[in-house]
Amino acid sequence: MAKDDNLPLFETKLAKGRILFQFYSLLIFVGTCFIFAYRLSHIPAKGEPGRWAWMGLFFSELWFCFYWFATTVVRWNPIYRNTFKDRLSHRYEKALSGIDIFVCTADPVIEPPVMVINTVLSVMAYDYPPEKLSVYLSDDGGSDLTFYAMLEASRFSKIWLPFCKKFKVEPRSPEAYFRTAVEPLGEPVLAKEWSTVKMLYEDMKKRIENTTKLGRISEEISKEHKGFNEWILVASQRDHQTILQILIDGRDFEAVDIQGQPLPTLIYLAREKRPQYHHHFKAGAMNALIRVSSRISNSPIILNVDCDMYSNNSKSVRDALCFFMDEEKGNEVGFIQFPQAFENITKNDVYSNSLNVTMEMEMPGFDGNGGPCYIGTGCFLRRETLSGKKYKKNYKADWKRWSNRSVEESTSVLEETSKVLASCSYEENTQWGKETGLMYNCAVEDVLTGLTMQCRGWRSIYFNPERKGFLGVAPTTLLQSLVQHKRWSEGDFQILASRNCPFVLGYKKIPLKLQLSYCIYLLWAPTSLTTLYYATVPSLCLLRGISLFPQISDSWVLAFAFVIFLHRAYSLGECIWFGGTFKGWWNDQRMWVYKRTTSYFFGLLDYILKRLGFTKSAFVITTKVADDDVSQRYEQEVMEFGTSSPMFTILATLALLNAFCFFGGLKKLIADFETLVWERFALQILLCGLLVLINLPVYQGLFFRKDVASLPTSVSYQSTIFALLVCAIALS
Repeated sequence: MAKDDNLPLFETKLAKGRILFQFYSLLIFVGTCFIFAYRLSHIPAKGEPGRWAWMGLFFSELWFCFYWFATTVVRWNPIYRNTFKDRLSHRYEKALSGIDIFVCTADPVIEPPVMVINTVLSVMAYDYPPEKLSVYLSDDGGSDLTFYAMLEASRFSKIWLPFCKKFKVEPRSPEAYFRTAVEPLGEPVLAKEWSTVKMLYEDMKKRIENTTKLGRISEEISKEHKGFNEWILVASQRDHQTILQILIDGRDFEAVDIQGQPLPTLIYLAREKRPQYHHHFKAGAMNALIRVSSRISNSPIILNVDCDMYSNNSKSVRDALCFFMDEEKGNEVGFIQFPQAFENITKNDVYSNSLNVTMEMEMPGFDGNGGPCYIGTGCFLRRETLSGKKYKKNYKADWKRWSNRSVEESTSVLEETSKVLASCSYEENTQWGKETGLMYNCAVEDVLTGLTMQCRGWRSIYFNPERKGFLGVAPTTLLQSLVQHKRWSEGDFQILASRNCPFVLGYKKIPLKLQLSYCIYLLWAPTSLTTLYYATVPSLCLLRGISLFPQISDSWVLAFAFVIFLHRAYSLGECIWFGGTFKGWWNDQRMWVYKRTTSYFFGLLDYILKRLGFTKSAFVITTKVADDDVSQRYEQEVMEFGTSSPMFTILATLALLNAFCFFGGLKKLIADFETLVWERFALQILLCGLLVLINLPVYQGLFFRKDVASLPTSVSYQSTIFALLVCAIALS
């Protein structure tokens, strides 16, 4: 036993195959040097056609090379973690830390109350002492429908929690469990209880859904809890007082489940909103939760999850504490980031939403370079890091001090005295959003907050258990995915172009390799320009008969062929290694082009317009529900268009432009076939043809599909006119 007391609570392992990757990187670097040597030694003379196109292509390739270098830095030294929960239990079972869990929702239409309470119930049912869990729901929609769902969840938890513990249920979201579990018919006792609990859940779900469809709370329901009286004073979703209700007070001896065991504390919060105050979106909601929770439970560890990211692993809290409570390295840990995973990914991941490579390779690479970024969900944070505190080498967490804290006020008094902490005026003339809490004025407040904590000396850790800690819902339409990436790219570039840039804020505070690692996301927006250049100029030059690549018979072509083949082969291998398919990899290549020519371009454009004062910040919530027809097409991996959007206009214009150039170029080559002109344009034909192949779903949406998810006629007309106009200008 004494020997076990000295063993670490977690271990770190280096990734396998690093030498092979480093050799691959060296080969790519050598091949790239030959490409640059070709570009510099074959620059067209002044006055020669294509000189400026050639120079633009050269600078685009320089940019791609730097971006590749940043991705290589991330992949150079990935590390993986493993925890020892048995050692944690042996040493600290009676002194485990309290955990405050924040669940955030903002709109009962886009984020249905049934989905929200499934996430709430899943985190209430953690394999952890319930009296040490406090679950807070931030409802930025200020909806009495969501409050009603929470009231129903507080009642159902008395049945659900003992059921989960008795039968070791996984996952502990009722919806996810009953959707995937098979009724245990071979065990009569279990089967009876299983059927009863499922029936009770379905009844609760039906009541909530019926009330949600009705769109209002009935008079009968409003009498069930005093909290409904708060909505008498609510003017609108953006104009109401603070609504704070403690639905389950864990301090109350009567707050027990059907087996007499204590329940976690459960709190509903709709912070005050007034039209004259900026509410700072999710960051503002999180900061209100931090303050309110400090008054009610004040646990040293905070877990924040989005309302669609239910807990898929009941041991996640104990996994996180293995890092925080490790005697040797735990004191320096500021936050533990779990991967963002999704339950509704199709076999071939049609919209490249799985983030497999990001979560399985890039995040471990971040960890090896100094620590992962904070991605805003599935993250355990030390409360002190959010208070603006800097890490010092002699810092040591006092877990006993935190665990012995108690609040004496009654539930009603605690509710009233805590409301002021969520008021609009509380943050005036304070450091909230600047030095304290989550950072404001950034579309990706999570990334900026994580970077700030790292620059204060705190270490972040990435933990990717075999059973995923959290599962969410990925976008089910192309536009949803593109809009989501637009917001991410805009926010990332905002960080890069400000004093919060990792190279400025992190100078001498975080390792240079971590500063470079951030670039793979912060450079998304400007990369759109070089991608757009590469997707249009070579094709237009093909149409005009201007060669931008070496002849097929020239030895220089080997450098291009070598780099292209090796780079794409590695990409395919990486995708397959992390559970993808060949078709999934191809879909990823398509979305790589789509996101860089639309999402990231509009992200860059929006940032510039906001800096010039033409537009204002807005937060677009990704819808978590889809119509049956949309869901069916998504499952069949049929690309969803169905609406007019500037993004679709750009996609269709680029697709048609490359089609016109491809067939125009082929016509010219066939006409001059005997003169071997094709040798000069072979690579351009291949590049243009590849872009045509990638855009096959767009051509289908424009001309062949007649369903409601095809591209609208207006997009077809606009894109055709734009593409023909660009081709005409290029030929003039």
